[in-house]
Amino acid sequence: MFFGASEFDITKAQAHNDATKRLSQVVIRVHDLHKYFQVPIRQRGRFSALRSLLVRRHRLVKAVNGVSFQIGRGELVGYLGPNGAGKSTTIKMLTGLLVPTHGEISVNGRIPWKQREEHVKSLGAVFGFRSTLWWDLPVIESLELLRYIYDVPLARFKDNLREFRKILEMDAFINTPVRSLSLGQRVRADVCAALLHDPSLLFLDEPTIGLDVVAKERIRQFILHANRQRGTTVLLTTHDLSDVEKMCQRVMIIDRGKLLYDGQLESLRQRFGGKRELVVELVDEEDQISIEGAIVTSRQGAQVMFQFDRDQISASELIQRISSNYRIRDLSVREPDLEATIRRIYEQRLLEDAV
Repeated sequence: MFFGASEFDITKAQAHNDATKRLSQVVIRVHDLHKYFQVPIRQRGRFSALRSLLVRRHRLVKAVNGVSFQIGRGELVGYLGPNGAGKSTTIKMLTGLLVPTHGEISVNGRIPWKQREEHVKSLGAVFGFRSTLWWDLPVIESLELLRYIYDVPLARFKDNLREFRKILEMDAFINTPVRSLSLGQRVRADVCAALLHDPSLLFLDEPTIGLDVVAKERIRQFILHANRQRGTTVLLTTHDLSDVEKMCQRVMIIDRGKLLYDGQLESLRQRFGGKRELVVELVDEEDQISIEGAIVTSRQGAQVMFQFDRDQISASELIQRISSNYRIRDLSVREPDLEATIRRIYEQRLLEDAV
């Protein structure tokens, strides 16, 4: 069962106001965070293996290099970057799996790697292809084991499980061993397991990787449900930018260990997104079409696509100009493709020039 679109629909203004209020209750504080790794250098030539054994050489890799940010209670933030940018390393430090080389981290008022036992009880995590469930056990038995591990009261466990089974449509496979699940089923079970103990904070590292469109939508709706109905703070890393478009108002972009952008997704679009498109279906086919402030990029019968710069003319003004000259049957405004925008930022290093 999918939730209706209206159930999750909140305006961008409301989301921005909510985020501003939540920042008064900071859940994650990161200041000047660094994580360096010593990576062995493999020697080449004759007897290279012996030389590498006798004389070890290393190079320093700065996986995270001076990152600072804050996340308020109840926010859902996208953490973006190319492979090797430092996203997963940041998440591992926030969960207590790695100790920083330098810098400060506070999560729910705790230092993750120093207060690890208390810390992990207050968070949930889903890491892509890695499952937290027991491979040979049926899903329900794994979930029951997690109830004991996290000491979840029985009544609360039953209520959560009943709700999650319905939203994630788990009844068809809840008695199936984890090893026999499809990828989509396994991810649904993992997301359920991550939230059974009512964590205040949820870390998601590529939660929809490899899933079909139906499974992705189900996972997205569940994440939105946890965030908006339960107030769970969510930090999401993903390469699937449709996840970000459908769930996040705020994004952070990291590349080569440095945080390059932290702000509203819409502001990123406006700053780097390029030109918008207006698709107009006219009542009559016109031989010549020309509108000041826009260029015609394609025509197919009575359908015309215009491209325009948001800094030069607003969509409403352009529509007014078209309607005063032509009869319009239908129209729609298309925002710049987010994937193309992010790719352009990486390839042209636009944010490095801007910061």
